Amino acid sequence: MSKELLGALDVLETEKGIDKQIVIDALEAALVSAYKRNYDQAQNVEVNFDQRKGDIHVFAVKKVVDQVYDSRLEVSLDEALTINKGYEIGDDIKFEVTPKNFGRIAAQTAKQVILQRVREAERNIIYNQYSQYENEIVTGEVERQDSRFVYVSLGKVEAVMGRQDQMPNETYRIHDRIKVYVTRVENATKGPQVFVSRTHADLLKRLFEQEVPEVYDGTVEIMAIAREAGDRAKVAVRSNNPDIDPVGTSVGPRGQRVQTIVNELGGENMDIVEWTDDEAKFIANALNPAEVLDVIFDPNNERACQVIVPDYQLSLAIGKRGQNARLAAKLTGYKIDIKSESEASAIMEADQTASDDTTEASDVSAAATPDEDAAATTEATTDVPSAETETTEDAATATPADSAADTDATSDATDDGDDAE
Repeated sequence: MSKELLGALDVLETEKGIDKQIVIDALEAALVSAYKRNYDQAQNVEVNFDQRKGDIHVFAVKKVVDQVYDSRLEVSLDEALTINKGYEIGDDIKFEVTPKNFGRIAAQTAKQVILQRVREAERNIIYNQYSQYENEIVTGEVERQDSRFVYVSLGKVEAVMGRQDQMPNETYRIHDRIKVYVTRVENATKGPQVFVSRTHADLLKRLFEQEVPEVYDGTVEIMAIAREAGDRAKVAVRSNNPDIDPVGTSVGPRGQRVQTIVNELGGENMDIVEWTDDEAKFIANALNPAEVLDVIFDPNNERACQVIVPDYQLSLAIGKRGQNARLAAKLTGYKIDIKSESEASAIMEADQTASDDTTEASDVSAAATPDEDAAATTEATTDVPSAETETTEDAATATPADSAADTDATSDATDDGDDAE
């Protein structure tokens, strides 16, 4: 067993890239557990593996004490001195306790440990290999498909592609070779798990890097991508070299470069627009192929704007089911409200009319205020004399009555005088 074990360790190190010492350390730890389990020994034990001969030895480790309470873990100083005069209290002494039939247990344990280490090493190798491809594009072969995933063989590992990562305009058949984008790699308990996608926006970026050398070396830079996978995409590019047209370079001679990408994505339409620091111009470019007359930014919302287009290009600017406007909004990060030229003019006229009406109403109100005050003053002035007149009339009316009363009183007095005489 010793020669076979040493040979197996050498093969693992040479072919699988597994360090021999790592396997030996794992084997020794497993043999300790196996010894305690099979021989019902709870004392401290160590297992040493002889790398030259391949022999395995089990040792019980006991501590030198003045008085022994547990013989399985302790040894007296007197007994220790019989073994070696140099021992002192607190020292550890190893006693070999290798069972006669321990070789069979060791062989079974070694087999299990080696197989486990091989599986772990293969998982780590695969994980390290494919984790380098994360956020990159790879070519795989369709192996099978179920209700949840399409399984793509990438060589030593089987990647999975979920329903949200599958192109709606594609049908995947066994043995089809497809390019996929590696979104993430997980080191799961059952082994490395690789997730891939055909709908990710960065898949488009990697395809441009493959087809356009200027994009790969950074001369032309992809600034933003808005994509509805399988239908249409918009790509904003800019050039770091003033002598190079970013759009023309990306399209290629007679559209060959972009056509290769379109074919790879099953006929997905592609709009390549120039990116610029001028946000109004960039928004106008994003609505390509529609012509834009003006871009008006919303003063109340810094990420919203209104775009004016000619009447005959309104439907083109909005696109089928609003797709062109929707992709332009994703590309620029702005909320875009598209208006036709006539509609915008009508709105402006209505706003102007409303503003004029408000101004006129304010002027009328301002002019009416002095007249009303004058009228109120006149009315008050008129009412005061009326009151005085009524008082005067009452006084005039009352005078004859009072005079009559005085006359009657005088007559009565005269009569009374005559009677007295």
